[in-house]
Amino acid sequence: MSTVLGLLNNTIAFSSVDGPGNRFVVFLQGCNFNCVTCHNPYTITRCTDCGLCVGPCPEHALSIEDGPLIVLDTGACTLCDVCIEVCPEDSTPLARVVTVRDLIEEIRAVAPFISGITVSGGEATQQPEFVADLFSTLKADPHLAHLTTFVDSNGAAPVEVWKRLADVMDGAMVDLKALDPATHLRLTARENDQVLASIEYLAQHDLLYEVRLLIVPGYNDDTQTVLRTAEWLSSVDPSMRIKLIGYRAHGVRPEALHIPEATGELLEHLETILREHGFDQIAVT
Repeated sequence: MSTVLGLLNNTIAFSSVDGPGNRFVVFLQGCNFNCVTCHNPYTITRCTDCGLCVGPCPEHALSIEDGPLIVLDTGACTLCDVCIEVCPEDSTPLARVVTVRDLIEEIRAVAPFISGITVSGGEATQQPEFVADLFSTLKADPHLAHLTTFVDSNGAAPVEVWKRLADVMDGAMVDLKALDPATHLRLTARENDQVLASIEYLAQHDLLYEVRLLIVPGYNDDTQTVLRTAEWLSSVDPSMRIKLIGYRAHGVRPEALHIPEATGELLEHLETILREHGFDQIAVT
């Protein structure tokens, strides 16, 4: 089994919102976007071992050892999130280094009750070798090979990453934050050329499960923006599955709390635009 290591934020044994069916979800630490609307900003950067979280920990579950490195006592930790709240980097000392074998054993315990595995983040494509080795191991195991393998991605990965994953990945869900490059830069602090190229490549190779459109009022919610987005997506694949996601303030950083949440009426209007362009596989959340 592979010796490639992954930096893991967390896992969820059962999820019905991270791809088709009931899925085991792997959240990797680290993201190449810095989204204004991120609901899990502590998954973006890696812990710098600065030690500022050690003192405030109410359970004394954190300590500094030679290196210096933050060490976590998992038995003492109650997941109170104080360390995340005081972190100057919006990170977490709770992320852990794991092997593929570690995750395989977790997955094996719930395999009879799930339909597949989704690797998310952070950003899954920031650790492509780990994802590829995890999926390859699943496919090679006769007791786990029936599980589908999906990636939940922001799409900002070179095509070479998708080529690396193509033989062991059953599908990808890709976020399109904004078709307009300037708007995308405002929302994510990154350009969207790789995102658009990823959507095109995955669609061409029948690996695009769905495109997810996060609707953020004041950024990408106006009719003309959605019209242009619908036209572009239709040019890629007029039969693609689309998920419309309304922005919600829960979990975002304080500087994003002024952004109004997307209303049901707004999402219904935008769904109508997409359906008028021929899309009939639309989920709204």
